[in-house]
Amino acid sequence: MNGRLKRRDREKRRKRTGTWLKIRRNWVLYLFILPAFLYFLIFSYIPMYGIQIAFKDFIATKGFVESPWADPLWKHFKTFFSSVYFSDVFKNTVGLSFYYIAASFPIPVILALMVNEVKNTRFKKLVQNFTYMPYFISTVVLVGMVQLFLARTGLFNQIGALFGAEPTLFLQKDGLFNDIYVWSGVWQVSGYSAVIYIAALTGVSPELHEAAIMDGATRLQRIRHVNLPAILPTIVTMLIMSVGGIMNLSFEKVLLMQTDSNLMVSEVISTYVYKLGIQKAQFSLSSAVGLFNNLINVTLLVLVNKISAKLSDTSLW
Repeated sequence: MNGRLKRRDREKRRKRTGTWLKIRRNWVLYLFILPAFLYFLIFSYIPMYGIQIAFKDFIATKGFVESPWADPLWKHFKTFFSSVYFSDVFKNTVGLSFYYIAASFPIPVILALMVNEVKNTRFKKLVQNFTYMPYFISTVVLVGMVQLFLARTGLFNQIGALFGAEPTLFLQKDGLFNDIYVWSGVWQVSGYSAVIYIAALTGVSPELHEAAIMDGATRLQRIRHVNLPAILPTIVTMLIMSVGGIMNLSFEKVLLMQTDSNLMVSEVISTYVYKLGIQKAQFSLSSAVGLFNNLINVTLLVLVNKISAKLSDTSLW
């Protein structure tokens, strides 16, 4: 027994020594990694210390440590779940999130496959530039454009007037909020998201296409049986990451698009947390709501990752 323990200790020491030797030999590589490591440590991990205020009756003058613990600890979560706003806020967040993923996820894949089939290099670059540029428009400017286009005297109503249609207040109709939010977002990010799939398609071996042509495959058949399987791991990985952040809607965009008439369908968890924490100074309650939101994201990420690993052998870990 003592001999086994000694052998284990020796093996552990060898592993530690080997690890430190590798670090010393490749210290330049670790030096390059250091800024990214410090970034995530300072801005992602250290702030997690503040999560405790979700379980405290936080008092700003007393700070994190001296603020009393809530009684019971889940008091603020219970307050949120029993709130009259909970069902509407949760339903709006989930509904808008799934709608956005369902609309925005397949379009970059389709766009990448279409761009990849373009043989004219100049036209191909032109299409990429035009679809890529909207990504660099700030959220404030994008919402301003949407408001101008959909205003009573905006572009859409001007076009409708040519066909005898009456002016429509698009932004005042709560039934159109989700459509406006989603499809303006699709227009903005599709070109940028397609770049990842275009890069993956460049790695497809020309020999596979040559073999498919020799077998008499049409262009659509080559897209289906050669291109799609080649980028499928990338598609699955991006889908897992998208589902992992499903509850993290663009806070700025939703807030800027909110009006008194569409508040019932536009109030989501992120805007609700902002109003509780910043406007009403209910820091503990807003932290509890934010923590609940993140727990859902983590749960979905782990669940979808496991399902993906079983079905396609592709996963994040």
